[in-house]
Amino acid sequence: MGQRLTAWQSGSGDRRWLSLLIDAMEEAARPEVRSQACESGVLQAVRAQLARPAARYCVPSVVRH
Repeated sequence: MGQRLTAWQSGSGDRRWLSLLIDAMEEAARPEVRSQACESGVLQAVRAQLARPAARYCVPSVVRH
């Protein structure tokens, strides 16, 4: 995802990024996918990522004169 973050910040790339996220979430929600076992290493990596504090992104405000 870090590689896609640059595209997400560049105008129309945000829709593409969001679309990919929605597709992935819909795929993961399918019963046949949810019923499959997940490797313990993958679960550990996800838990470690979720345990980290959320990154704060500073979006500069636009000043109009």
